[in-house]
Amino acid sequence: MRKVLYLLGQLTDGDVEWLIAHGGKEGMVPGTILVREGQSVNALYILLDGTLEVSGTGVGGNQAVRLGCGEVVGEVSLVDGRPASATVTAGTRAVVLAIPRAELTAKLESDPKFAARFYRSLAIFLAHRLRATGQRLAYGKDQPLDEDRAYDDELDAHLLDNLHMAGSRFDRVLQRLLAE
Repeated sequence: MRKVLYLLGQLTDGDVEWLIAHGGKEGMVPGTILVREGQSVNALYILLDGTLEVSGTGVGGNQAVRLGCGEVVGEVSLVDGRPASATVTAGTRAVVLAIPRAELTAKLESDPKFAARFYRSLAIFLAHRLRATGQRLAYGKDQPLDEDRAYDDELDAHLLDNLHMAGSRFDRVLQRLLAE
């Protein structure tokens, strides 16, 4: 699932407007390095168009992971303050919304309600990713879904409602930023 839906599902419309107002749209040609493994990450990036490829020792395996529209990059480094664990490169022409780390950190420190919503969205996403990783490790591969079984990584109804709103918000972000 696209990370941006977790983020926008917990934030308010005003929070999303703040992200747009304080972020900058950046275009990249294929091969442009957005984040370099072992170096600090200076922004939180939301992929608006195109693809990004994630590679490096922090990814595992020899193949790059391809990210599509709606993925978020730099969230882990934002939370833990450590350098990037992977390199992220434009796989095709790509457009990202870059929210500078310094401005986002200042907003998180000065607006406790925004911070609570923002960090909750990251916690939900990271918990979902951890459960999915645990399932893959436990079973060796993804298993077919049994519609009658309740899975540990299943999203609850409240979160699903928020994801629907997040999809609408992301559509508005795309319309505003890609129309420019």
